[in-house]
Amino acid sequence: MRTEEFKMERHGLLNTGDEVEIIEKSTEAFYYYTIVPSLAMSGNYTLANRIKSTKGVVRDIRQDPRGFFVDVEFDE
Repeated sequence: MRTEEFKMERHGLLNTGDEVEIIEKSTEAFYYYTIVPSLAMSGNYTLANRIKSTKGVVRDIRQDPRGFFVDVEFDE
């Protein structure tokens, strides 16, 4: 199991236990992921740390002064 963090801009877009699908995008040096349809976005990952799964389950949603953060668990 692998858990990764995504940033969500508004509260209520996802709930704990939701199954989500992600898409991978890349720049010249990094990869990043979006929970479709554009609900939350990951940070940057190097080639060695890419997420291999395309589906995961929301395990936690938390809020701090910077916004909402979603922890998604993947089977890898």
